[in-house]
Amino acid sequence: MKRYLACLTLFAALPLSAAPTIYPLEVTSCNRTVTFAQPPQRAVSHDVNLTGMLLALGLRERMVGYSGISGWKTLDPALRKTLAGLPELAPRHASVENLLDVDADFLFAGWSYGMHVGGPLTPQTLAPFGIPVYELSESCSRIMAQREASLDDLYRDLDNLGQIFDVQERAQTLVAAMRQRVAAVANRLGTVRQAPRVFLYDSGEDRPTTSGRLGMPQALIAAAGGQNIMDDVGASWTQINWESMVERNPQVIVIVDYGPTSWKHKRDFLLDHPALSSVEAIRQQRFVVLPYIAVTPSLDNAEAIEQLAAALHPELFAGGAR
Repeated sequence: MKRYLACLTLFAALPLSAAPTIYPLEVTSCNRTVTFAQPPQRAVSHDVNLTGMLLALGLRERMVGYSGISGWKTLDPALRKTLAGLPELAPRHASVENLLDVDADFLFAGWSYGMHVGGPLTPQTLAPFGIPVYELSESCSRIMAQREASLDDLYRDLDNLGQIFDVQERAQTLVAAMRQRVAAVANRLGTVRQAPRVFLYDSGEDRPTTSGRLGMPQALIAAAGGQNIMDDVGASWTQINWESMVERNPQVIVIVDYGPTSWKHKRDFLLDHPALSSVEAIRQQRFVVLPYIAVTPSLDNAEAIEQLAAALHPELFAGGAR
C-alpha cells in the first residue's frame, strides 16, 4: 500500500500517451454491459482494497466518499492520510440513501464487497437513480459461473477503471509495474517442482473461513509456487470444516490479519486447537501473516506474492528480491 500510494506524485508527472476515452463508453461488468456517458466526478468505493485502487489511479479528487472500512478493517497509515477529509458513508454496508446524500455518480463495489444478491444496494437498485456500478471481477463468481481466479481479473479491473475515468496512462503504469514484479518472482521460482501445501485462514473458530479456487488467494498462492489445499472447492471466500483442513495437511498456513481479532490471537487459537495438532504447519509453526488488503484483489497483491514465495521457498529467496 505504501509503495503505490507513494507513486501517485510520480504518476501525475507522467506524460499521457494513451488515447483518451471516447464516450459514451461501454464496459463489461460481470454479466452486464455498463454505459458511461462521461467520466465519473462523484465516485464512491466500498472496502479498503477497492478504495485503494481508486486512490492509486489518482482519483481522490473525484471521490465523494467510501464505505465498509472502519466497521471491519484496519487502515494502513498511508491510506488513512490519503483519505483524510473524505467521509466514510457507512462503517459497514452503505445504503442507496447514503449514495444519494452525496449525489454519487459511480459506485465501485462487488458481490460480498458491499453488495449482496437481493440486498438493498445492487446495480439494479441504483439504476433508477442513474448511478452506474462497476463490479470487482473476482466477486462475479457470486452471481455467475467463473473460471479459477487469476491476476488477470485485477489487471482487467484496473484497465476498465482507467477507461471509465479516462486515466488510462495511470492504469497501464500500475498494471505494468505489477506484471514486472510478479514475473520477477516467477523467474526466481524457475521450474520449482514441489509446491508446498497452503491453507489460508481468514477467521472462524467453529468453522474456518478460507478461500477456494475462485478467490484471489488461489492466484496468489499459485504465483508464489504453492498449492491451495482448497483448490478443488468451487467457491471464493467460504467456510469449511476443520476435518477437511486436517485431512489435506497443509505445510504452511497463511493468516489474514484484519479487524479486532489480531493475527496473534488467530495463530494461538490454531496452535491450541487439539484437533489440529497433527497438521504439519501447526507442528512446525509455519505461518505467514498477510493483511486483508494483500489477499483480496488490490495493488498489494504483488507484495503478497513476493512475501509468500519467500516463505514457501526460502532457499530461492535467501538473498532478498532481485
